[in-house]
Amino acid sequence: MGNFNFIETKIKDLYIIEPKVYEDVRGYFMESYNKKDFKEAGLNMEFVQDNESKSKKGVLRGMHFQTKYSQGKLVRVTQGEVYDVAVDLRKYSPTYGMWEGVLLSAENKRQFYVPEGFAHGFLVLSDVAVFNYKCTNYYAPEYEGGFLWDDEDVKINWPLDEIEEVLLSEKDKKHCSFKDLNL
Repeated sequence: MGNFNFIETKIKDLYIIEPKVYEDVRGYFMESYNKKDFKEAGLNMEFVQDNESKSKKGVLRGMHFQTKYSQGKLVRVTQGEVYDVAVDLRKYSPTYGMWEGVLLSAENKRQFYVPEGFAHGFLVLSDVAVFNYKCTNYYAPEYEGGFLWDDEDVKINWPLDEIEEVLLSEKDKKHCSFKDLNL
C-alpha cells in the first residue's frame, strides 16, 4: 500500500513494515510514517510521543509494558542493528504468551509495529544502535511493568552468539517471571 509493505506476522495485529526506499547517487529518501497508508492497511493508531535511545552492543532493554495506558509502538533503527521482540500479553488472545522477533537495522530500514497489549524489548547487536519509536500513549511510570528477558516459559530465542555480556538496567534485572505477571 502506498509507500509501505505491511507484513503480517503469526501474531494478529503485529506487523513488520518495509518502507519503499528511493535511492540514487546522492543517498536515499523514504517515508517512515504516513497516516493514510497506515489507515489503508488497517492500522488506525494515533501517535502522541516520539522517543529515541542510544545503546552499546549487548544492551538489552525489556521486556517492558504498561499495565494501564498501554502503548502501541512503531519502532525502527537509524544507526546500527538490534533484534527487536514483542510478546502478546492480551489474556484472551489465542497467541497469549507468544513472541515474534525481527532484525531491525539502519541498513534494512524495516520497522516493527507493536500494538497495545504487548511487552516489548530489544537487544543491541552492533557496536552502537540508535533506536527510534513513536508511541500511541504517554509514558506512565507508575504503571510500568516487565518480565525477565530470559524467561523460561516464554523462551525468546535471542541471538546471543556474538554478545559477550548482556547489559541490563537495575530495574530490568528485578523483573518477575512471565507466569508471575499480574495483568
